[in-house]
Amino acid sequence: MADSILFLTGHLAKARLEAVLNAMDADFEWKVVDIGVKVAALMTEDIILRRLQKPVEAGRIMLPGRARADLDRLAAHYGVPVVRGPDEVKDLPEYFGRARKASDMTKYDIKIFAEIVDASALSVEAILERAEDYSHKGADVIDLGCLPDTPFPHLEEAVQALKRHGYRASVDSADPDELLRGGKAGADFLLSLNEDTLHIADKVTSVPVLIPKDHGDMDSLYRAMDALDKKGHAYLADPVLDPINFGFMTSLERYARLRRDRPDAEILMGTGNLTELTDADSIGTTAMLIGIVSELRIRNVLVVQVSPHTRRTYEEHDMARRMMFASRADGELPKGYTDALLALHARKPFPLSPAEIEAAAREVRDKNFRIEVAEDGVHIFNRDGHHIARDVFALFPKLGIDSDAPHAFYLGAELARAEIAWRLGKRYAQDEPLDWGVAADAPAVDRTRLKEAGHTLVAKKKRKAS
Repeated sequence: MADSILFLTGHLAKARLEAVLNAMDADFEWKVVDIGVKVAALMTEDIILRRLQKPVEAGRIMLPGRARADLDRLAAHYGVPVVRGPDEVKDLPEYFGRARKASDMTKYDIKIFAEIVDASALSVEAILERAEDYSHKGADVIDLGCLPDTPFPHLEEAVQALKRHGYRASVDSADPDELLRGGKAGADFLLSLNEDTLHIADKVTSVPVLIPKDHGDMDSLYRAMDALDKKGHAYLADPVLDPINFGFMTSLERYARLRRDRPDAEILMGTGNLTELTDADSIGTTAMLIGIVSELRIRNVLVVQVSPHTRRTYEEHDMARRMMFASRADGELPKGYTDALLALHARKPFPLSPAEIEAAAREVRDKNFRIEVAEDGVHIFNRDGHHIARDVFALFPKLGIDSDAPHAFYLGAELARAEIAWRLGKRYAQDEPLDWGVAADAPAVDRTRLKEAGHTLVAKKKRKAS
């Protein structure tokens, strides 16, 4: 029975679960058992142990994702693995890879150069700490960003320390002397050389990144490439990406031209001129850029993180390169592979319809509150009622909780909002909704009554204390 699964569920979900499993055309045997609760999420291991008899004729048991149960205890009792499925029945096809053939998201062919900005101002120890952090986030090469007209006396020491700790290192400087020093110290890459500074490549083993002598001068870039090709010296070519409204589209055309003219060339693109210099969430910007990189078979990107709004740019680039690789390998659109780049809007935000929530609410017979979210707002229900609102503060007067609750309710909502702001790096102002820009419907909020209730409670306590 290794290829069979016993699904445990409740009264309300049983028919839907069977319908989804039938539609999946699963390649395993399955059986659905109603464990005797109305809402599947309410089952516990004690309920299961009382109502599911041994032996279990299945290779494993699957519980709903929200079930409160000790999986190890159940597995020990029944002698088969016990696992949690997705939170929602509708997500089972994706869970089992039936929505599309599961792809290997561990593969990618783009190297991330992570620039340590102003590295000359950091100690070697601080550089190593930054390298460890960037590497953990997906960096393949640690790039030492030098400052113009600023001495970097410990450049060699920094490069050698990175190498000793197993990192690939590059030196990024407009000063030919610093590039030569970095190359002699053992840097793997030098950013950047042009046709006037190619002599540095003859003195080191580092792989240079070649750029045009003058901005946009593709002929000078080609001459530099030809010179190193004749010597059999490896290099990366970078036509340089420009910011939006300062030549962005023309710079993209340069990359496309380079790929057409030199189909086998190794190319690098620096993405910071877009992610850092555009006040838009960097996730979407990164996804589009890496999509372009994937189509042009560019296998190296230089990534920088300075602005607070790009605080997770390395993770974004890492996930984007994996998704685009899988999409290209499968011959599929970059859709349905991962939700990691969908930070604001989920692909399936409302798995239950208002009608399904209403049906579940009618079956509840205890006073414990359940909360669901559907397209019409936030639902909260128990045996005493079912309430819906788009502003949770409007729910409080309807819940029938005791007289000490107004301030607790207010603080709970505000603290939840504050934590969301902290985790996402958003600005928080007490009593004000979070600013989601155009990502969310504009709130029609009237918090006066609840705020007054909360502040009145505080005022009463203050008067008692005095």
